[in-house]
Amino acid sequence: MARIIVSSYVVRFPVGGYLSWVLQWLVGFQRLGHDVYFVEKCGWSNGCYNPDTDRMGDDWGFGIASLDALLSQFELGGHWSFVDADANYHGIERERLAALFKSADLFIDLGLAHGEWTEEAGAAALRVFVDSDPGFTQMMWDQYLAEDVVLPSYDFHYSVGQNIGTEHSPAPLAGRAWRTVLNPVNLDLFPVKAVDRSAPFTTIMSWQGRGITFNGFGYGSKDVEFAKFFGLPRLTAAPLEVAVGGAGIPVEDLTASGWRVRDSVAVTRSFDDFRSYLSHSRGEFSVAKNAYVATNSGWFSDRGGAYLASGRPVVLQETGFSRHLPCGRGLFAVRTVEDAAAAIDAIAGDWDRHSAAAREIAGDCLDATKVLGRFLVELGL
Repeated sequence: MARIIVSSYVVRFPVGGYLSWVLQWLVGFQRLGHDVYFVEKCGWSNGCYNPDTDRMGDDWGFGIASLDALLSQFELGGHWSFVDADANYHGIERERLAALFKSADLFIDLGLAHGEWTEEAGAAALRVFVDSDPGFTQMMWDQYLAEDVVLPSYDFHYSVGQNIGTEHSPAPLAGRAWRTVLNPVNLDLFPVKAVDRSAPFTTIMSWQGRGITFNGFGYGSKDVEFAKFFGLPRLTAAPLEVAVGGAGIPVEDLTASGWRVRDSVAVTRSFDDFRSYLSHSRGEFSVAKNAYVATNSGWFSDRGGAYLASGRPVVLQETGFSRHLPCGRGLFAVRTVEDAAAAIDAIAGDWDRHSAAAREIAGDCLDATKVLGRFLVELGL
């Protein structure tokens, strides 16, 4: 049994998708028989989002309660620590957490900790960075190196972009050797439920995110790529819905084009809400961030994995992931709006077959015990 400490971003944005993403790693390691802990820091003021007020601030109570309630369902209550902007420890207190780090076999930064645990993680036997934002991360780190910024130290670097570090992606390496890992999913957390055949194809997304300029080229977020698929509702009879948040959402233009639009936070306020939203969908159609597409990163989302596990077929904009996951039955990689319409119509015409295939892909390729078991073997644990 290994002691594993995982760091990420939950209390600061405690909504269903983020809770689900981190939960899959924690529960996966737990089911492999390991002693697992979650840690998070908020190193600045106004860094926590409260869905009740829809505002950023220093009220981390909602996030802490959400994290504790969720982990307690999986016998992980008391296996977490959150350090607020005033350096107060919640959950596991400072001295015990320091002892846990000293006895840890593995520390994992899931890509959103920004090196905040560098000092404490130095006591762990092994430190691993898992890049959750492929393309963006490598370009940003490359720029930091050019500016002589010292990056946090890790023993190994992984990316969920399956093409990062290979000849199939032009993303820079930032002086690191990149291994790859798929986003894991625990299938039993997403039971297959019956769905009304009139249910929409859905997705959950942020409209705008950070961009980056690298070597004179600008790389953006999902709004850039969504423009290519704006007219999709006119090419298929299947209803299409996007649960979306963030700034600059063109709600009137979306609805005029035939999209159903919902608020992403309102429909996924908790992990249970997230699962319910997926189970009431007929499948997923989604685009990827512009940087994921432009770098042919091979990214496939944790959310897509949850749809597949739920028996919901996925139609996702191609990022190069089709080199690594079976496509054409239950899962489709598309480049054009015509490709997307054809895939959605194929699924609608034989939904039971594609639903079964979706669940099969999740079990064969994304099952947490398989994915994380291989990950630990690669690390020598």
